[in-house]
Amino acid sequence: MFNPGISGANFRGTAVALGAVVALTFSHAASAGPLPPSPFIVAPPVQTAPRPQSLPSQGQGGTSQLPARLQRQLVNYASREAPGTIIIDTPNTYLYLVLGHGQAMRYGIGVGRDGFTWSGVQSITRKSEWPDWIPPAEMIARQPYLPRYMAGGPGNPLGARAMYLGGTVYRIHGTNAPGTIGMSSGCIRLTNEDVADLYSRVNVGTKVVVLPMGRRADNSAGKRG
Repeated sequence: MFNPGISGANFRGTAVALGAVVALTFSHAASAGPLPPSPFIVAPPVQTAPRPQSLPSQGQGGTSQLPARLQRQLVNYASREAPGTIIIDTPNTYLYLVLGHGQAMRYGIGVGRDGFTWSGVQSITRKSEWPDWIPPAEMIARQPYLPRYMAGGPGNPLGARAMYLGGTVYRIHGTNAPGTIGMSSGCIRLTNEDVADLYSRVNVGTKVVVLPMGRRADNSAGKRG
């Protein structure tokens, strides 16, 4: 039979004992200092921006290793084209950026076999820094051992910058082999230093004139730097 007197005494005794345990626990925690963080709480990783890849120095295959005539230089150049136009002189392996007032910035270039057979007018439709390389189907057909894709970087044959011409497969780009400037191999290529310089001077929409083999880019007075 239920006895309220006994149960009440037992309850009060239990409550007193429980209170003492709780007080002792909090007293110990206060003297021991703050609790360490839970081992299961992990701070989120700090994400950093990818480190930009630097251009090679002059001692690492830059413009300074080219013959004097192929080094970037300001030249006297009379042209009917508007300032900012690119003129590619494939027979003489030069690229001119028309500056106006009878002057142009001239760059030495390498032009591939396909480049020698093509001429006309295009415009820059896209620009890319350290571009990825996807060889076109025509190149894969001639050289089936080529990779189907290569990520951008110093080892990429497109070099540090690329400027794409219209909807064609042609590009103005850098190279990791500056010794091929002035020779026939690949697309329209400049040293990485030169292509970065040109890249900084032109925008999407820039007019590009590729001269045919029988026509020279010299002005009428024959003045060249």
